[in-house]
Amino acid sequence: MQLFVGLGNPGAKYAANRHNIGFMALDRIASDHGFAPWKSKFQAELSEGTLGREKVLLLKPMTFMNLSGQSVGEAMRFYKLTPANITVFHDELDLAPAKCRLKQGGGHAGHNGLRSIHQHIGERYDRVRLGIGHPGHKDRVADYVLSDFAKAEQDWLDDMMRGISDGAASLAAGDGPKFLNAVALRVNPPRSSGGTKGPSPKPDEPAQVVVKKDKPAPEPDDTRSPLERLKDKFK
Repeated sequence: MQLFVGLGNPGAKYAANRHNIGFMALDRIASDHGFAPWKSKFQAELSEGTLGREKVLLLKPMTFMNLSGQSVGEAMRFYKLTPANITVFHDELDLAPAKCRLKQGGGHAGHNGLRSIHQHIGERYDRVRLGIGHPGHKDRVADYVLSDFAKAEQDWLDDMMRGISDGAASLAAGDGPKFLNAVALRVNPPRSSGGTKGPSPKPDEPAQVVVKKDKPAPEPDDTRSPLERLKDKFK
């Protein structure tokens, strides 16, 4: 059994925040793969289903971000899981928007949700790091992560969510590279390879025709005497 945890804050006020991208990922997986309706348990919303051959629990802590570890710890102990069975989906400031990376263990890098999980179950769990970009200065981080995704970001965000859903079964089976490839195929689909031909002319553009002018025929040699030429000039 696998436990997928999405990080975010509860309530409609935060639903579209960048900080809630972990919730968004789990919602997409649950919707696309026919998971059971969400129910309240472990201070969280919980849904059960299968991905491929794996039974998977989806958990969205409702404790607010900085207390997420309480919920994760309760669920892990109830189902007799270990940190190795847990994968956490979270926003990542240090990755450009639409970038997705996997990480096994390690520090929390100042992320409040991860810090709380560290306190309750340790650091040996997997993470799906979902890039949201950085606002450019640390003083702007709090407002940035608690603001909604801009309209201009909706296309890549939707592509990322589709890719996560596409690769979810691979992630549950432990095939990280295949999962990342599924995300990449949605975010950056391969372009069709054409030839090396230049752009075709527009249909309404007239063809440019180059007309070569004939050179004038050379004049015949003048065999008149100077006196005859002078006479001819005054005729």
